[in-house]
Amino acid sequence: MFRKTAIALLLAASGVSAHAALNAGDIAFTSFNADEDGLSFVALADIDANTTIFFADNEWDGSAFNGGESYNQWSSGASVISAGTVVRFAAYDKTTLSASLGTLSRVTVSGSANWGIANSNETIYAYLGTDAVTPTTFLAAITNGTFEANGPLTNTGLTDGETAIRLNTIVGGTPDYAEYTGARSGLTADEYLELLTDPANWNVDATSGSYATTVPDTTAFQIAVVPEPETYALMLAGLGLIGVAARRRK
Repeated sequence: MFRKTAIALLLAASGVSAHAALNAGDIAFTSFNADEDGLSFVALADIDANTTIFFADNEWDGSAFNGGESYNQWSSGASVISAGTVVRFAAYDKTTLSASLGTLSRVTVSGSANWGIANSNETIYAYLGTDAVTPTTFLAAITNGTFEANGPLTNTGLTDGETAIRLNTIVGGTPDYAEYTGARSGLTADEYLELLTDPANWNVDATSGSYATTVPDTTAFQIAVVPEPETYALMLAGLGLIGVAARRRK
């Protein structure tokens, strides 16, 4: 009895437990390609099997999306996607969309028309929702314009430079291609998020060069785990119970 309880506590302390719902900053964009109409993002927390994340480039006005652009949905598939995994979308504007993991598909909403990723003044949101037009939790956002003019963050729970990234803060013009080039090993999820939302850690190009065939880096991020104070307490409790069990056996 004591040993079973101790093992359960140690499993909980090591993170073997039910996965929590995703929150803002639990994914972050790692590339943006208006020429190829492609995107990629990294999971900074485990993504449960059969999770659906919506992606929209309609502008959010603080309470709803406007119309005229597109909604897509991505299903994670039958297995958990581990924290650190990078997922790449290609042919985002085609009817046969491509995802390196899971399944990406269009969501048909009245008024949807422009499915491509624009090389200027474009904002893309990633979010959970009851459906494509009803977000419940915004996870990330990326823009090659400004959040003020091209897709506000009002009432999304996202913050520019913390859980969302504006690509054109360090270059003139509006980027058609951008890719994260920072660290991918040795850091915690929070530390990666800080880097991922800082355009200084991105290769951002605002020239007229063509990136239609450019494939972004999809190397996984190696995430260092820092136990929470509660985890230390559980570990100590588990070790204590193991000690009690050992004394009883003697």
